[in-house]
Amino acid sequence: MGKKREKKNKAKESSKVQDQKMANAFQHEIALQVQEGNEEPFEEPSSVLEDGKKVSKEMKRSNYKALLEFRCRVEDSILSNYLLGKPSSEEESTEAIQQLKEIKLWGVPLLPSKQHEGTNIVLLKFLKAKDYRVHEAFEMLQKTLKWRKEFNADEILDENLGLDFDSVAYLKSRDKEGHPLYYNIYGALKDKQVQCKILGSEEKHQKYLRWRVQYMEKAIRELEFEAGGTNSIVQIIDLKQSSAPSTKEFRSICRKSWKLLQNNYPQLIHQNIIINVPLWFYISHVFSSRLKAQRKNSRVVIARPGKVTSTLLKFIPAENLPVEYGGLRREDDDDEFSSKDKALVVKAKANSTELIQIPTPEVGVTMVWDLTVVGSWDVSYKEEFIPDDEGSYRVLIQNENHTKKGGSVRNSFYISEPGKIVISIGNLLLKKKKVLYRYKAKPTVPMYVRIKK
Repeated sequence: MGKKREKKNKAKESSKVQDQKMANAFQHEIALQVQEGNEEPFEEPSSVLEDGKKVSKEMKRSNYKALLEFRCRVEDSILSNYLLGKPSSEEESTEAIQQLKEIKLWGVPLLPSKQHEGTNIVLLKFLKAKDYRVHEAFEMLQKTLKWRKEFNADEILDENLGLDFDSVAYLKSRDKEGHPLYYNIYGALKDKQVQCKILGSEEKHQKYLRWRVQYMEKAIRELEFEAGGTNSIVQIIDLKQSSAPSTKEFRSICRKSWKLLQNNYPQLIHQNIIINVPLWFYISHVFSSRLKAQRKNSRVVIARPGKVTSTLLKFIPAENLPVEYGGLRREDDDDEFSSKDKALVVKAKANSTELIQIPTPEVGVTMVWDLTVVGSWDVSYKEEFIPDDEGSYRVLIQNENHTKKGGSVRNSFYISEPGKIVISIGNLLLKKKKVLYRYKAKPTVPMYVRIKK
């Protein structure tokens, strides 16, 4: 009996290990695990700022020493010409040293004696990726520089890869802390025919990898490796209408691309927000989270379809969040609104009607407004213009007696007399609803004046 129990226990443990590997594989293919250690502060003169925080005051004494050692190692490797490998001759060595003195990574000089404020920020990213082990961080830096030279990464932004991936990935606006937002839309690759069209050959595989690197380099152009600057990005991964990686080629190219980014762009992802998470991914994430002890500061946020807007609004201002995710930002919207036009917030109480009043004292302008309800709408909606003159007529602009399915509302009204625009939102549910809105007056020439001219 004892031997049978031992065999059963071993079988269970083996099954758990296999399930853990499967869950880990799913997560590794979809999102980078961004991790930073929790450490006690050590007071030192502040010489560098990372994401607006004083780096030297956040580090342990040992980590600060590691940074100094890493700086010395990089300085010596440049002046002794072994940063990119051993020189073949003395003449080449002298010429190479002069070139190495000007070497840059992500637009930042690597020679510490140049005293560029971004050098420490870049070196710290490699140190953090290797838990402040100087030798491993230096090897990682060497491999990254060699890879960039072989891959021609510094010139990749000028390449025309002949692929239209605008529906798959794009950069758009910033979060509340100023990090650029990098959107990845995996649902665009859900169809097997599309996958074969994009990834149907080894040549297309290489183009896809170059495209991934090209977009990462575009994101880096938005960063600021300087005191008080933002030097990492927020990645939003949308799994709407996506399925588990179905083809062998797709799984393989996902693994290659993530490995390439992890090895050569350390600590450049500030946070991963994975939204519209399907059941298969959610189960694998929860299951693997229970099986393995994750580090405390892993910055990965998971949002199921019903929580997408509320989750994103925790990190992204409504005026910077695209309308397809429940925000107020629209494509080519500079003529109407910009990110400087901040959204206002009201809360519609349960089973009541909330009134939003937009004053319109100025005549001869067009009032434009945006409005959205966080989450599912489930509200009645009405817009009307109420003049100040009691003898004038009210104007019903829009009336929705039934509940709306969702999305952002934009409307406008020409102001011919002083008054106000009143928006009525009837909350029929037994819980509060958050409403976001903004408005703006635009000078307008009436149509009859244009006709006369």
